[in-house]
Order: sequence, then C-alpha cells, then structure tokens
Amino acid sequence: MIYDFGAFTVTDNTKEIEESDLFLLTHQNRPYAHEVKANTLTSSQLLDRLGLKDIKIVGITGTNGKTTTAAAIYSILNDLGYRAALQGTRGFFIADERKGEKSLTTPPILETIYHLFLAKEAGASHFVMEVSSHAIDQKRIEGLEFALKVLTNISQDHLDYHKTMEHYIATKASFFQDSGDKLLNKEAKIEFNPKGARTYAVEELATYQILAYSLERGISAVLRYANEMVDFHSPLQGLFNLYNLTAAIGAVHILTNEPLEEICEAVENFGGVKGRMQIVSYDPLVIVDFAHTPDGMKKVFESFPGKKIVALFGAGGDRDRTKRALMGEVASRFCTKIYLTSDNPRSEDPSSIIEEIAQGITTPVPIEKIVDRKRAIYEAIGDLKEDEILLILGKGDEEYIETADGMIPFSDAETAQEALKRKE
Repeated sequence: MIYDFGAFTVTDNTKEIEESDLFLLTHQNRPYAHEVKANTLTSSQLLDRLGLKDIKIVGITGTNGKTTTAAAIYSILNDLGYRAALQGTRGFFIADERKGEKSLTTPPILETIYHLFLAKEAGASHFVMEVSSHAIDQKRIEGLEFALKVLTNISQDHLDYHKTMEHYIATKASFFQDSGDKLLNKEAKIEFNPKGARTYAVEELATYQILAYSLERGISAVLRYANEMVDFHSPLQGLFNLYNLTAAIGAVHILTNEPLEEICEAVENFGGVKGRMQIVSYDPLVIVDFAHTPDGMKKVFESFPGKKIVALFGAGGDRDRTKRALMGEVASRFCTKIYLTSDNPRSEDPSSIIEEIAQGITTPVPIEKIVDRKRAIYEAIGDLKEDEILLILGKGDEEYIETADGMIPFSDAETAQEALKRKE
C-alpha cells in the first residue's frame, strides 16, 4: 500500500516502487528489495524526516491485558487534557475519534508511522500502542523510540508461532533490554534492563503497590507510591482489571508527572473496552470476554469467588493446540457447567477441537458439546438458573467466526442479547 505523507508518498511493497516517491526498507521486505537502489530509506530515517520523534510513544506488551491497559492509559491522558492517540486490536483512534478500523494488534511499521503522522497532524502529544510478540520477533517496531514500555503479564499463548515458552518469554524480554523508561508487572518473571525500570503489584512490594482493594460492585483500591497513598474507584470487574488499572495509573504518572490524585480521579471515567468483561445483562448476569488462554480464563473465573459459574468457550483452529486441554482443565476447576463450542476453527474440524478441550476436563462437571456457537449461546442462556452467571469467553468484540469457508458475521454480545429477549 502507498501512504501519502503530504510532501511525498511511501510504500514498502516492491511492486509499487514505480508509483511511489520513496521505498521503505523493512525487515520483512529486505529479502525482496536487493535490486532497489534509489529513493530507499529506513523507518528511523522516515521518522526523522517527518519530525515524529517528539511524540511520546507508549508500548504495551503482555499475554493478556494489552488492550484494556492501553485503552485506560489513552483515556486517562485525554481526561487530563493531553491529546493522545491509540493504536491496537480495536483500531486507530485520536482523542476519542476512530480514525482506522480493526487490523493486526501491531500493524506493519509503515502503517504505524502513518498513524504517528496523522496523530502529529492532529496535535497529539502521546501515541499509545499495543505491541505483540509477533511484532517484536518480526521487527515490526524497528526504528520506534518508546518513551515508556509496559509489561502486563506472561502466560502460555502463541506457541503455534514461538514453539516453546522459552522463545516466547525471550521475545517479550527482548523488548525490555534498553535503558529507557519501563513499567513491569512484578509477578511477570522475565529478564530486563533494571535501568529506568519501575514495577507495579497487588499487595507485593513494588514502585506502584496496591495496599488494599475491594472487588464488590466494581473496583475500589488504595495505591501506594513512595510516601503517597491514593484511592481510586472503577466500574470495571475483576482482579485482573485491578492490575490493568494499576499499570495504567503508573504509566500515566511516569509519562506526565501529574499528581497521582488527579490521575486516580480520571480512572473512574474509564468504562472499559467492548468485549473485555462486557456485561450484557445484570439479571441474569451474562458477561462476554476475550479470554482465550488458560491463564486469561483463570483470571476471569477468579473474579467471581463463590459464584456458580457457567462457561461457554472454544479454541481457535490452526493455533497452539497444547493450550486446549489446559483451558478445559482450568474451566473444570471453577465452573458448575461448561458449554464447549466453536471459536474461529479456521481449517480445522471444530468437533475435533472441542474433543481436545474436553480431554483436559477431569472433574464431573456437566458438559454440553455444541458446535454451532449461536445455538450454544441460546441454550446456555435458556437453561441459566437465577443463582448462576454465564461467561461467554474467547471472542470478545470480534464480529465474525473464521471458518474454512471464510468469515461468517457473528457477535457474542448481540447473540446473547437476542437469546435474553427470547428468554423473556
């Protein structure tokens, strides 16, 4: 694709060289660009030429929590009077206005530079972006100078790509080897350069430490930083969102040095992210969440201690198969009933995926195996008892199911709302 930067155009596609003023040399196209001699430049040179190195770039990486933490940082910055941009799973935004649709968590470097250019044109001072392990490994962030890097957590995921947890962890760790500012979840055990590093934790000693908290009707917590103690409140649900919000508070504090009390006041205005612990109904309680890893599911389940949990989920096809039985095992420890169904089966047989998940279920919890995700949601809601809660997991705000025959439009939240109306 050719990007128009006003004074000139740039492409990273060798097939478009003739129609563009400049060619961006990247890690991905380097093997195919050996014949390109004139008008080439690197991402660092392009950033310099566009004067984009004065925008504060914030990179958030981790297995879970990237989207919510990035969105919270973006929301708080805007509430404090800064003009911020956000790039990630949900798309591209500048000051609460959507400028680009959903794409990769971290797009190719030229697309990111174009978004930075648009952000600067709109007067943005901060650019908050999600950084995937794929992007780190494939050098899709080359040339970017981060004002702050944030680590949310690390647990099993993407082993279809990384093959081993050691490689996955090492890839994440490579993001934190520079001497710049960084903020890390103290419980995520990775190697990092201690220069410029701060930590955050719940109850454990850290730079930004949660001393006390309540998860009843949202989140209320007391945060300690040095000799300061500040409380904050949020409508979000779950212990994992307490971690996400703590990371966001710490990040904004490092970036702006604004009073912690003002930062914490702005937290209450952040209503969360669609598809992340999204409450579809309060009575009965039906929640849609993106959790699609054993650890992510565990964190969601732990948000409802003492509750009768009914879980509905599947696992993606053509992806890490080793996590499927682990997902079943986690669900069997927390749930009173489980619905196993289809979730982006891609080229695989969804029934086979369901059976691989079921192999990890070792407790006598009742299981319903329903390939059709719509029918599974309808049955789960139709059978839901007053004292039960339904967690629909895996797809979040995705608007499709990816099958061997292509993309089929589908929304968990909309389907659940339809089923609830029928139940009335």
